[in-house]
Amino acid sequence: MKLWFNLLCRDVPAQFGFYRAVLGLPEAEASRSPIYRALETPDFQFGFNAAPAYELLGLADRQPTDGERVPVVAYATLMLDGPDAVDAAVQAAQDAGGRIVKPPYATYYGQWQAVLADPEDNVFRVSAIGLPTGVQAPPLPQA
Repeated sequence: MKLWFNLLCRDVPAQFGFYRAVLGLPEAEASRSPIYRALETPDFQFGFNAAPAYELLGLADRQPTDGERVPVVAYATLMLDGPDAVDAAVQAAQDAGGRIVKPPYATYYGQWQAVLADPEDNVFRVSAIGLPTGVQAPPLPQA
């Protein structure tokens, strides 16, 4: 199985460029269309759809109006090769016009992770298994 994850975007070229700068992934050139661009690895494709996709998918009644802030109902977690890659992705996201929601931190499950938002305010995480030297995982939060 191969996962394809898609974002509905206001500006497909800008979103494609943002994630390409942050992740350094190649384009899925065979998937390119006037309303779609994607990044791809052997395991997944990360796509960016233009507004006409709402109608094509039967979602026209769910298309946000201009300027409307959409709630976070799902987010991608992009697993990177190590804590240094997480830190580099955070810097690349800032340089490419994104913002930090939560800066890199140690999780109770032993990952180094940050929560970011892209230029269209979609939330995503970058994470890596393992912690930087000298950083310990915090205790498991109690319910």
